[in-house]
Amino acid sequence: MLNKESAMAPLVVALVEDDRLLREEIADHLSAHDFVVHAVNSVSAFDDLAARVAIDLFVLDWNLPGESGLSLSRRLRASVPDAGIVLMTARTALHDRVTGYRQGGADVYLSKPVSPDELVAVLLNLGRRVRPAVSQPSWTLNRRDRTLAGPQAKQKIRLTSKETTLLVALIQAHEHKVESGALCDLYSSDESDELMSKHALEELIARLRRKIKAVRDEDSEAAIKSVWGFGYQLCIPIDLA
Repeated sequence: MLNKESAMAPLVVALVEDDRLLREEIADHLSAHDFVVHAVNSVSAFDDLAARVAIDLFVLDWNLPGESGLSLSRRLRASVPDAGIVLMTARTALHDRVTGYRQGGADVYLSKPVSPDELVAVLLNLGRRVRPAVSQPSWTLNRRDRTLAGPQAKQKIRLTSKETTLLVALIQAHEHKVESGALCDLYSSDESDELMSKHALEELIARLRRKIKAVRDEDSEAAIKSVWGFGYQLCIPIDLA
């Protein structure tokens, strides 16, 4: 069965760091991992940002010009109790870390130089708390009568034998991905060594995409996507009846 957790919209991160080079480095790394990053150099700039943008996670430098990151963390925890807050600092003494947790209310305290990959892992973990994944309603494939039924009553599709075979293969595959060649092999017979061509497979998938799209929202992503240099992947959750 396909994982029912829908792909979340990208997590929005506010990065408050007064060191320009470090700010740009962290912002670039987080952006490369699909976060939406708003980077500013002071608490006053952050306050302007927060008035305009909905933010999921906060990455704060402790030592900032004017109001400190510790003070901002304290304010955020009071106003947004469930906020995901990471406090970064060059201070490594135990009492400083304890202060960060107790007085600032930080979820995680990272000592500089911060590992970019560790920061990504921390933010993803906090993101699961502040933005729980929403389950996507499943479709149901009935192999016996070759129908694909969506979560809504009107979403019922008659399938051909080849379309049913294709969907079963994708549903049961690891990560719901199957190589093009393996899909073509599905349609070989004992009487003939001739396989389905790649072009015929593309046409089969195109027809199936159109059938599914006809009963889904106009802006929905493709039910089956092409994986460059590999094959195809199923992108909607389908249970086998």
